Amino acid sequence: MARRLVSKVGMKVLLVEDNHDIGEAVERRLQMAGHVVTWNRTGDDVVAMLEHDPVDAVILDLMLPAADGIAILRQIRRQQRDLPVLVITARAEIDDKVSLLDLGADDYLVKPFDMREMEARLRALVRRPAGQFTSILQLGDLQMDPVNRIVTQAGQVIDLGRRECGLLEALMTQAGRAVTRERLMSRLSHLEDGGSENALELLVSRLRRKIAASNVEVVTMRGVGYMARVMPDAQT
Repeated sequence: MARRLVSKVGMKVLLVEDNHDIGEAVERRLQMAGHVVTWNRTGDDVVAMLEHDPVDAVILDLMLPAADGIAILRQIRRQQRDLPVLVITARAEIDDKVSLLDLGADDYLVKPFDMREMEARLRALVRRPAGQFTSILQLGDLQMDPVNRIVTQAGQVIDLGRRECGLLEALMTQAGRAVTRERLMSRLSHLEDGGSENALELLVSRLRRKIAASNVEVVTMRGVGYMARVMPDAQT
């Protein structure tokens, strides 16, 4: 089934989440951004709901009281192959090394997550198939297409690996703000050697070398984490 072309005004989202606090926060954030949210609190009849009331995207929690989130994901993928699905999951489930992307998720976030990042990722997923809108991250002379994992500096492509792209995306999404080590390690925990503090430090070092020609720097925030910003001398 072809995905509906979504306008820049808003999208229709099915939220499948049993946790009241998380569900309420996600619903409020999306509604404030002009989106329409249907909240399923149990995981019951998700596929039937989608058949009778099509949506632009699904936000799916894996741990549900009345259903198996992975089974729901598989059912969605069998019935609606192209429907964007953003999974939200606990870190322990990632540690089980279940490949959510292989199971059919388009992307996922590890709890706890930043609502701004959630909304940005959702927009990127929904816009991906249309081919007419691109969710581009811009910081200084660095530009990133997070969907296709393409990073350019002043128009020249920078060769970044998957882990380096993931780190840069997390930092650019929160540009000018400190991102904690814990959040970065959770964000990268699904990637090989990406979830330890030593691995994170090595990854930051590699990323710094590869973007050294740009006017963007990755600053260590002592006792907190890292921040991406435009170098002070490069700002006008």
